[in-house]
Amino acid sequence: MVKIDQERCIGCGLCADDCLALNIELKEEKANIKNECLLCGHCVAICPEHAVSIPEYDMDDVEEYDADSFKLNPENVLHAIKFRRSIRSYKPQKISQEYLNLLVQAGRYTATAKNNQNCCFVVVQDELEELKQRIWGFIDALEERAGGNVPQELMPYIAFNHRRKIDAFDDFLFRNAPAVLFITSDWPLDAGLAAQNIETMAVSLGMGVLYNGYVVRIAEKDKELKEWLGIKDETIKACMLLGYSAKDYPRTAPRRKPRVVWK
Repeated sequence: MVKIDQERCIGCGLCADDCLALNIELKEEKANIKNECLLCGHCVAICPEHAVSIPEYDMDDVEEYDADSFKLNPENVLHAIKFRRSIRSYKPQKISQEYLNLLVQAGRYTATAKNNQNCCFVVVQDELEELKQRIWGFIDALEERAGGNVPQELMPYIAFNHRRKIDAFDDFLFRNAPAVLFITSDWPLDAGLAAQNIETMAVSLGMGVLYNGYVVRIAEKDKELKEWLGIKDETIKACMLLGYSAKDYPRTAPRRKPRVVWK
């Protein structure tokens, strides 16, 4: 529930004017909360007097606006976007816990539908080998049960598994990445937006990612794996391989001309 410190409130009305739920009103030149709301935090962010708080959240986590640190150079942003590559070859270097925490923070602060904030981030690095063995074992079991009648949608996984058995380094599914990140959500767009922000943070830390739909689909089929991951009753909407690229890209890749409708 949003709280208004009546002693600090100066009755400027900024919070009431910016409340998308129309849940704040001015009474006797002071802001007052009418009902419970979706706790988006706009009132906290816009108040010039630190009069608004949301006890359900960690208010110590709130930062003050700094124009110098906030400003983004448009040319640098576009440059970073254009140089972005899907990384399919990784160095064996592990990712520090500090960097992993930054990636999660980037995902945590991503906008969500109706401010539901229900994305869950599962980071697998220390137990990555067990994750791999569980998935490869699940694929083995699927192939054994199917016999010679492997469903079309499972054929790529069978091929990946056979390649791995011939050459353990030929890891087409995990690409020898040092870490895997799963994102669960009730809303596909929420997970996608979080993944994009996580990638942006990863690039700023000198890393790269690969969005891996193959791992999402096979992990969703394996109930025991999801229980092991701690997301038994949730739905995986995104999976990212994370790490430091083993290859350098000295230039951008070409793209088609944009399809744009100007009105």
